[in-house]
Amino acid sequence: MKTMNKTFTLYNGVKIPKLGFGTWQIPNGQVCFDSVTSALKVGYHHIDTASAYGNEESVGKAVRDSGINRKEIFITTKVPAEIKSYYKAKEIINRSLELLNCEYIDLLLIHAPKPWSEMHSSNPQNYDKENVEVWKAMIEAYQEGKVKSIGVSNFEIADIENLIKQTNFKPMVNQIRYFVGYTQDELTKYCQANDILVEGYSPLATGRILKNPEIQKIAEKYRKSLPQICIRYLIQKDVLPLPKSTHAEFIEANSEIDFEISDSDMNYLDNLKDTINN
Repeated sequence: MKTMNKTFTLYNGVKIPKLGFGTWQIPNGQVCFDSVTSALKVGYHHIDTASAYGNEESVGKAVRDSGINRKEIFITTKVPAEIKSYYKAKEIINRSLELLNCEYIDLLLIHAPKPWSEMHSSNPQNYDKENVEVWKAMIEAYQEGKVKSIGVSNFEIADIENLIKQTNFKPMVNQIRYFVGYTQDELTKYCQANDILVEGYSPLATGRILKNPEIQKIAEKYRKSLPQICIRYLIQKDVLPLPKSTHAEFIEANSEIDFEISDSDMNYLDNLKDTINN
C-alpha cells in the first residue's frame, strides 16, 4: 500500500491519512483551486488549510469539484491565533464550515497559543484562560458533530497541559514546525508518549533546506530527491508531514515516498544541525 493511502489512528479512533497537502501561502482563487485539485488527482486524501490562510473557499470548491466522495477526503482547518474567546471561536468555526461548504470538518486546530504578533515576544501575555475558552468551544463543536477531531498547533507542553487540566479533554493532534535538523525532540516525545499525534508543517523548511549538502548526499544514495528524503524522514519518525507546492510535478513527486531510509541513515539525519544555514 502506498504511504499516502496509509493512516494514523487518533486516540478517538478517527483515521487520518499519513501524508497531508499543506496550503499555507497559497492564495485563494485559481492558484489554490488548481493546487488542491492536482493534489487530489495524484492521490492525496488529506488537505490542510486554515482560516488565517484565507483560502478555505477554494479548498472546499476543489474538494467538491473533484468528484471524490467527501468521506474519502480529510480536511483540516484552524481557529486563528488571534481569536481567544469562546463566542468568537464558535463564530469562526461556523464561518469555516460555510467557506468550505461542507457539513463537517475532519480536524480543527487552535492555530497558536498566542497571537502571532506575540509569538516571539520577550515578554508575552499569558493566554492560558483564553485558550481554555477557545478549547471549550471546540469541544462543543466536536460533541455536536461539526468536527470529527480537535487539536492544537504550535503548542508547547505547558500549553497542552493547561487545556487538559482545565477541561479534562486532551488534544488529538499538535501540528508543529518540524524538519531535518529541527525536530523539537522534547515536545515530540511528550506528545507521542501521551497519544497526541504530531504533524510537521514546513518539512522542507519553506524551501531553505533544499541546498543542504549533507541531505543531498543521502538523496543521491537512495536515488531520490532531497524533498522526498525530508518527507520520508518525518514518516519514519511517526510525524505526519504536510508538504506544499503550487507546481503539479512537485506535488506529485512529494507523494512518491514509498521507500525506506536505513536506521544508520536515519541516525545520521537525526544528528544534523543547522540544516537551513548551509
